[in-house]
Amino acid sequence: MVKKILAAVGFLAAVFLVVVAMQPDQFTIERSTSIAAPPAVPFAAVNDLRRWRQWSPWENRDPNLQREYSGPESGVGASYHWSGDETVGEGRMTITESEADRRIGIALEFVRPFAATNQVTFRFDPHDTGSRVTWTMQGVNTFMGKAMSLLMNMDAMVGGDFEAGLAKLKEVAESGA
Repeated sequence: MVKKILAAVGFLAAVFLVVVAMQPDQFTIERSTSIAAPPAVPFAAVNDLRRWRQWSPWENRDPNLQREYSGPESGVGASYHWSGDETVGEGRMTITESEADRRIGIALEFVRPFAATNQVTFRFDPHDTGSRVTWTMQGVNTFMGKAMSLLMNMDAMVGGDFEAGLAKLKEVAESGA
């Protein structure tokens, strides 16, 4: 009887490992919004990492969040290190690309709760009477990431944060803050 139970557990573990291994190796999360302001306005709020406190969905989750900025005030080389509780973790963002009023590329490194490096891109396109802002994050799915994707929908979780951030960015840009 014990052998049958061990065989069943081994079989289920093997099936789980195969299912996890078959998950996508990469992920992309993307959300967009229209803003009634020219692309230069939301671009400025994203290109200056200090201004993220006005609109980022993660900035107010930990009242004791520690922040450290380095490099230039904005644009390529500007960097932001944060360290907080389990809701925000610890990491660093560094602007790697800044094409005025059009595009910003950011290297996003998470230290905890899980180490990861992702690429974030913001696009600012003229649209109707304002702009269309698109926020994208791409990265590699590690084995742990693949396993977690079986239990939770990361696109919905992080995408919801992107939607909240874009809504706040819209509010900030349209108010002229």
